[in-house]
Amino acid sequence: MSSGFYIIMAAQFFSSLADNALLVAAIALLMQADAPSWLTPYLKFFFVVSYVLLAPYVGAFADRLPKGHVMFIANTVKILGCVLMLWGADPLLAYAVVGLGAAAYSPAKYGILTEYLPHRKLVVANGWIEGLTVASIILGTVFGGVLIHSRVSGVLLHFDFPMIDTPIDTPAEAAIAVIVIVYAVAALFNLHVPRTGVALKTLPSHPFDTLKDFARCVRHLWRDPLGQISLATTTLFWGAGATLQFIVIEWARAALGFDLSKAAILQGVTAFGIAIGAVLASLWVSLDRSIRVIPLGIGMGLTVLAMIFVHQVWAAIVLMILIGAMAGFFVVPMNALLQHRGHHLVGAGRSIAVQNFNENTSILVMIALYSLLLGVGYSIYTVILVYGLFVSATMGMVLLWYQRNHRVHREEVDRLLAFARAEDPHPQR
Repeated sequence: MSSGFYIIMAAQFFSSLADNALLVAAIALLMQADAPSWLTPYLKFFFVVSYVLLAPYVGAFADRLPKGHVMFIANTVKILGCVLMLWGADPLLAYAVVGLGAAAYSPAKYGILTEYLPHRKLVVANGWIEGLTVASIILGTVFGGVLIHSRVSGVLLHFDFPMIDTPIDTPAEAAIAVIVIVYAVAALFNLHVPRTGVALKTLPSHPFDTLKDFARCVRHLWRDPLGQISLATTTLFWGAGATLQFIVIEWARAALGFDLSKAAILQGVTAFGIAIGAVLASLWVSLDRSIRVIPLGIGMGLTVLAMIFVHQVWAAIVLMILIGAMAGFFVVPMNALLQHRGHHLVGAGRSIAVQNFNENTSILVMIALYSLLLGVGYSIYTVILVYGLFVSATMGMVLLWYQRNHRVHREEVDRLLAFARAEDPHPQR
């Protein structure tokens, strides 16, 4: 990999590190305001709503400018969201502004991979990016938990600038102030992301034309025999993954007696498992064999059910690592396959925007259902049961869908897999 790839990785690492630390700090803000537990998942809901509403436009925007410039603008918007939190804005609305920046950032950060690297390196590159992203999730969640810890926040709150009165008076606000600095570091790396030389695409002259173009891209991906399978699996996976974040926090409180700071560290343990799975997938799974990991999605859902019976910390750590490893091994090949098909069908930025639209619609629905179950009084153990069975059942349906595609469109599916094999440097992995 060239030095430009490592600059992209560094930019992604610091931005993702801040994103995950900020979620912990935002949850602390809600707890500080004595918000009900069912309201906490709506932080994620407000964060991802921009991904859904703006999906037709952020993909076209990502293809209109150099990807590094788009990433810089997006990180600036994230900083603005943090500043709004510090100024006392509603945490949900301020976090929605951060989500706006994240929605613009995503098509650029993934789209640049397909522009900058040859397609034969996509699985390897995704393994590195996902592994590093998960490392940033681990460190970011732990970092957020550490920042709101009483000892660390006490030191931060005693630090002040001479002659300047800041609005930072609570542990959550002190954490957010530090997170702003991390976003600024990511923005500096964005300025050095290499230009790829790929021709920039003009924006349609009318917003409705952009919407029609996006609808065309959605149809292309959902009609492709491999694109529809990879899109369905990643859509289900990320909806389930976002919900699992909040399930782990509530489960750690009920089963292990953890506070938010310790529960954040347990989330980091899950992310450590994802990193292991992501690296193994990049080493063992070739692009043309990506479909073979779908059964792991079924197994992951069934493994989640074991959370109901775990009440010891050591067992929780082992289980979270196992669930994370299965998730990482599953999602990296499917992401790579989706990017491969999307690049050839509709373009890098637009394909990621379609992916974001579908995945985050799934997140909105699953987060809302999770909050509803808690709001009407169901225990976290009932939620885990429903969640695990749902994930297994839906992944099983996707596997049957692919098998039908292969029977009905065998020649086309085999041709597309052969094309993917031709672009992979290690087809015999």
